[in-house]
Amino acid sequence: MLEILKELKEFLKERIEEFNVVVMPDFFLDRFISLKWNIKTFSENLWRIIQRKGGSIDDIEQADFRGGNAINTASALAALDVKVTPIVCIDAIGLQLLKYYLKLEMVDFSHVKVFNKASMTTAIEFETKGGKVNVMLRDVGALASFGPHHLSKDDFDVMENADYVCVFNWAGTKRFGTELAKTVFRHVKAKGNGKTYYDSADPTPNRHQVSQLIMEVLQSGNVDILSLNENEAVCYASYFTDEVKALAKRLPFEELAKESARILAAHLSARIDLHTTNFAATFTKKSETIIPAFRVPVRRVTGAGDAWNAGNILGDAYGFSDDCRLALANAVAAYYISNPNKMHPTRKQLVKFFGRLKMKA
Repeated sequence: MLEILKELKEFLKERIEEFNVVVMPDFFLDRFISLKWNIKTFSENLWRIIQRKGGSIDDIEQADFRGGNAINTASALAALDVKVTPIVCIDAIGLQLLKYYLKLEMVDFSHVKVFNKASMTTAIEFETKGGKVNVMLRDVGALASFGPHHLSKDDFDVMENADYVCVFNWAGTKRFGTELAKTVFRHVKAKGNGKTYYDSADPTPNRHQVSQLIMEVLQSGNVDILSLNENEAVCYASYFTDEVKALAKRLPFEELAKESARILAAHLSARIDLHTTNFAATFTKKSETIIPAFRVPVRRVTGAGDAWNAGNILGDAYGFSDDCRLALANAVAAYYISNPNKMHPTRKQLVKFFGRLKMKA
């Protein structure tokens, strides 16, 4: 691992060759509520308030911030000096906030879609024995009806010229999520030269359409890289075999996720990239690589996967070996979840950060 970190440091110190990434379709106005309680204590405190007909609970740490898988990934990429074009669903106030939050010189805002209804999330983070866990309360707003019919010729042109075209948050695009991913990836493969990158996020809010998503998008041959967490891996692997249910009875959840990722790699043409709390891994039909996560103080968990995706894309763009790419992605995520100010790292900050990193056992 020391050799990998040394290689990454040298790479990050150099001037990188320019490449560009298209991300879509979500921007959320996020409110983070960080509780130092487990769910039992939280429920008891709520019940006491309800019994006295309402009231306040003070000293609850809260913060408003930019959110959405596409925009969080865009922010992390821009911080690493990657050019990004967001094609996202937003309202007028959100557009101004977006320009405030992102590194302006690396972002092309000309393809942003302005609607009347914002997408909003309240993310509540709880303490558990296994660490912090987040519960996201969402109003997806206009994103629910966002689809390929909102894309212009200019949007498709920029996709054709991008090095990566990334689609996120399938469940948030409730009505046309499958059609959006199918249309975008098919177009890129027919007329573009870049890679396609898919991170659907948690599919369970739209679970009745999972089989259609798998058949029309994941099995289409148009997805180059499929990025997943544990829940997503298990959900999609369950479509292909009943073995997942049997394995769930005897394996710890992260081991179940590994087996699920192997199943997906056997059935899909996409490379399967799995990111978890304790490790990251890549699976193909011919090989697999697993790299432990770094030990850092965890100040938040919301957005960790988006930071990870940015590091993963950067490593892939420069042809890193699997272990080096996964280590870079883990480091970008580790910086973000441990940073007091919810900031994504610049390359210079990441180099300094490498000197303090330790692997999880």
